[in-house]
Amino acid sequence: MGMAAAASESRYHVLAVDDSLIDRKLIERLLKTSSYQVTTVDSGCKALEFLGWSEEERSNPTETSVSPNIHQFDLCPFKEVGVNLVITDYCMPGMTGYDLLKKMKSSYLRNIPVVIMSSEHVPSRINRCLEEGAEEFFLKPVRLSDLNKLKPHLMRTKFENIIVNQETEESKEEESGIRTQKQQKVGLNKSNVMRKSSDHEGISLDGLRQKYSGFTVITLLLSLVFSLCFLIFG
Repeated sequence: MGMAAAASESRYHVLAVDDSLIDRKLIERLLKTSSYQVTTVDSGCKALEFLGWSEEERSNPTETSVSPNIHQFDLCPFKEVGVNLVITDYCMPGMTGYDLLKKMKSSYLRNIPVVIMSSEHVPSRINRCLEEGAEEFFLKPVRLSDLNKLKPHLMRTKFENIIVNQETEESKEEESGIRTQKQQKVGLNKSNVMRKSSDHEGISLDGLRQKYSGFTVITLLLSLVFSLCFLIFG
């Protein structure tokens, strides 16, 4: 594997879920050999907790899955946790790998690819997982050649994340532009109102000035007339 390829794959983060310590160590070693960043947990509940699944979402999964703004949060886990793929054992106590798959695919985590592992080759189990949305179904022990099948799914999630980030930035820029245009429009309206008010005040003052100027002339004329009458008839 070349330096560039290793550097590229090292950016992918895989969450491995298995209740068997031996199997966890094995899958961790294989993934790290392929230069992936790896986090391991021993149960489905801990996997959901690591992915940011809240208690409210656990008790009300359908509310999360039918949210009207679900598209805005489809790839949210990639930003918050940086998990690009989940690989989980099928048979685990408490929450099975199939249960984990169903919960993820019915929530905002549904765009994270999920790969199922099992030591039992049961066709009905495999088909059920693939129909529920699993990307792959590996038989244990997982081999290095199996992990090569992960690359297309990892690249797809990375590409989708880039697209969503771009759409988010474009949306923010568009909202910012609309906000700026509104502010400019409000500023222009205020300027027009102030200008009209100033013009109206100017017109009123000119009218008053003319009115009182005429009144002063008339007053002076009347004073002169009274003065003349006083002189003549006084």
